Amino acid sequence: MDKIKIVLGTWLLVIAVLSFSVKSQPDINVGTPLNTKAPELSVLDHLKKPQKMKTLSGDKGLILVFFRSADWCPYCKKHLIEINQWQEKLTKLGYQIAAVSYDKPEILADFKEQHKIEFSLLSDQDHQTMKAFDILNKKYQPADKHYGIPYPGVMVISPDRKVTYKYFYEGYKDRVNLEQLYKDLKAE
Repeated sequence: MDKIKIVLGTWLLVIAVLSFSVKSQPDINVGTPLNTKAPELSVLDHLKKPQKMKTLSGDKGLILVFFRSADWCPYCKKHLIEINQWQEKLTKLGYQIAAVSYDKPEILADFKEQHKIEFSLLSDQDHQTMKAFDILNKKYQPADKHYGIPYPGVMVISPDRKVTYKYFYEGYKDRVNLEQLYKDLKAE
């Protein structure tokens, strides 16, 4: 009986430690600082057309999501589909949404069509946007297959290109809580 209690107690301790570590994973301080002017985008949309911040923004600004890949990252795919479900609510607040990755426009076009994505999916050209926004994941070097991916996260950028909100994660499994983002933007 004592062995069962020890094993059960050990498992409960492991579960508690794992759940605490997942919930308390800190965000990382990367990206253009708050209340400063965001750099211009260097991106193509899924139709290979250049896009700029001004053409993508809503009346209140742009929710700019940075993600790893709509091709091979299951967490990104899931998150993009979830963002699509929040798209209407967020645009009613006056914001447009755009998501940027290092994927080629063709990959983004396929994903957009397959999942009926309503917002802009953008291809970072030669990693210029990731570098300009200071969110290029430094774990990967130019020779690596995944060089050019960002730390996953989000920035909200006002029509005058000021960063008003940002949140980034070091881990690839974590993503911005869209319900909380909606509440934060609605309260403004």
